[in-house]
Amino acid sequence: MKPHVPFSYRYLLLLFFLVAGTANAQYAQVPSAVYRWDVAPVSRKANSEQRVLLEGATPHFTHLKIHATTVEAGQAPHDAHAHPDEELVIVKEGRLTITFNGKTELLEAGSIALFMPGDRHGFENRSTGPVTYYIMRYESASPQPERGTKAGGSFVKHWKDLEYKTHDKGGRRNVFDRATAHSERFEMHTTTLNAGLMSHPPHTHRAAEILLLIEGQAEESIDGKWTPAAVGDIIFLQSQVPHAIRNTGSRPCTYFAFQFE
Repeated sequence: MKPHVPFSYRYLLLLFFLVAGTANAQYAQVPSAVYRWDVAPVSRKANSEQRVLLEGATPHFTHLKIHATTVEAGQAPHDAHAHPDEELVIVKEGRLTITFNGKTELLEAGSIALFMPGDRHGFENRSTGPVTYYIMRYESASPQPERGTKAGGSFVKHWKDLEYKTHDKGGRRNVFDRATAHSERFEMHTTTLNAGLMSHPPHTHRAAEILLLIEGQAEESIDGKWTPAAVGDIIFLQSQVPHAIRNTGSRPCTYFAFQFE
């Protein structure tokens, strides 16, 4: 059972959303591009290091930021906290222990967590080796906290529990497809593409899209120009920009794909 949230707190949280949305109006639109892991700036702290991959706005979000954090064994990057924007976590390597809403979950590589606004959550590396994970934080100009609650609130998805369905080009794992407080629809899946194949011809859609390569090698066509992508790279595709992806390696490649609006 979810804890009762007093009306006064909900009111203050909504007020914070409105103020934050106004404050973030100055962010420029994120250009469609491949944002490379190996050139992202790295900042080091006492217990962790962080690399920022991209930051800006989209047609649907006033602020979007994606960074990756590496935490050494037995350490935590910061204390548990809550904030008015939403947060998506994707584990890249290692094992990450997360806590939220009184729950504790151990996430292995490929597993994800999605935290709704105001839900207190924390991270810790309780393993014997380092863990690296992506953080995507985002907010819209008109958040609806109750929409996120009605859709199911914060949750996790373990890689081992995602059903793999084969098709003629490789296979797919559906991760989630639902509304959130900051998004009318947020859909996420993974695609495995066999060697030498293109997923589909260049196409466009209203929703912005992000691809995250986790296995193999590929290249992305963005508005007619092909750009290589390696494991760890973020591919950002703005609304209505023509795009396509193809496997340029000798083995299958796998990538996360998520759209939001």
